[in-house]
Amino acid sequence: MRAVVVNSFGGPEAVEVVETEVPRPGARQVRIKVAAASLNPVDAGVRAGVFGGAGERIGLGWDVAGTVDAVGAVDAAGAAGAAGAWSVGDEVVALHYGAVKPLGTHAEYVVVDADAVAPAPATVDAVHAATLPLNALTAAQALDRLEPAPGRSSLLVTGAAGAVGGYAVRLAAQRGIAVTGLAREGDEEFVRSLGARHVTSDAVADRAFDAVLDAAVLGEPALAWIRDGGRYIGVIPHAEPASVRGVETGAVEVSADGARLAELVRLLDEGVLTTRVAETYALEDAAKAHARLDEGGVRGRLVLVP
Repeated sequence: MRAVVVNSFGGPEAVEVVETEVPRPGARQVRIKVAAASLNPVDAGVRAGVFGGAGERIGLGWDVAGTVDAVGAVDAAGAAGAAGAWSVGDEVVALHYGAVKPLGTHAEYVVVDADAVAPAPATVDAVHAATLPLNALTAAQALDRLEPAPGRSSLLVTGAAGAVGGYAVRLAAQRGIAVTGLAREGDEEFVRSLGARHVTSDAVADRAFDAVLDAAVLGEPALAWIRDGGRYIGVIPHAEPASVRGVETGAVEVSADGARLAELVRLLDEGVLTTRVAETYALEDAAKAHARLDEGGVRGRLVLVP
């Protein structure tokens, strides 16, 4: 099968499409025939060596939408465990967690843990479905860390027009949180459509917010917008700024969670969440997709289609 990998770190030119063996699922795993897999900024970070792995062949891709192609063998206890929830032919989505792994979702087939899998959305195609897992799970798990109180807490989301920020605004608004979105000029209408009560393209002048979800990775400057004793959550693990004025700081490290992903799929099918696809690329054009991502200004996700 074909798979997208990097053998050495660098720019888009480091991205290779190679022939490799089709992976086999173990106990409590399933193999997915990939229909679509989105390209995320974390893939560019992996490609550039941000997460290490020098000297290794590293597979790219975290998000996947496709069809269950094989289910892991029965384990020693005589049960297939979580894999027993899935059958060949099931249409699914999943998050394949991990920055340094031999194969990612940018491939024709991928093996994932069965408990990372959720039923595919019924209301969108695989290309759109592939944009949901990483970004929506990150937003949902970041909000869980912040624990904003409906009707009482104020939340600022930076990068509110982006993939993670947009989901965060929508999920917070659905919970009844007063959300302000920080976004570029020209994105105000879109961010309001997600449920933000206020949208600003300028730095907030005072320490008004109970919490900040920093999807734009602004870091320390964002702390100036939080009240004393408030909360800050970033989206890059271990890269959060140091605490000041009693502000609790942290960062979410997304985890694969099929049950939670199924809830997000339900919200998508109910129209609460929406997906955005900027462009699609054939798998063999993965390097071109990386080059487009590096150019910036992408609204929505770039998606690879085997």
